[in-house]
Parts: sequence; C-alpha cells; structure tokens
Amino acid sequence: MENNVLINPDQALGADQILKVTALLYLKEALVAQKYEECRQLIDTAKDLGVGPGDISAVIADYLNAGNPSRRGISRLLSNKEVQ
Repeated sequence: MENNVLINPDQALGADQILKVTALLYLKEALVAQKYEECRQLIDTAKDLGVGPGDISAVIADYLNAGNPSRRGISRLLSNKEVQ
C-alpha cells in the first residue's frame, strides 16, 4: 500500500483515518497470510468505516502485483463486483 492512499503527510491523522488505515492493513495482512476466507469480512468492515473502493482495490492490486505464489482464492474477490 502506498503512503498516499489515505495519508496526507501535511495533516495529522484523526481517529477515522486511523481506523481506515488499520482496516486496510488487516486486509493486506490477511492476503499475505493467504487467509482469503477472512477477506470478504475485512472488506465489508473497511467499507463500513468509509474506506473507498479505490483504496480497497489498491491493496488487492498491490498483493497481486507482489508475485505471491498462491493467488487463486483472491480471484473470487476480483470476479465479484462487490469490491467495487
């Protein structure tokens, strides 16, 4: 995840921004740990906290572009229009 996804270095992070970043970090960690069954719930939680679909897609794209060997489980998320 790039630093500029949710964080503006010129502004202090508020509680809402911290929750959003934390939700995206949990999603990223689940992807890296290949716990794909947890991803749907983490995405829903991130959306509930106000994370935009572009930020969620960026985390998934970063994971896919990282060359992770076992990515079949994530394809369900990408084929589902629910992420967007």
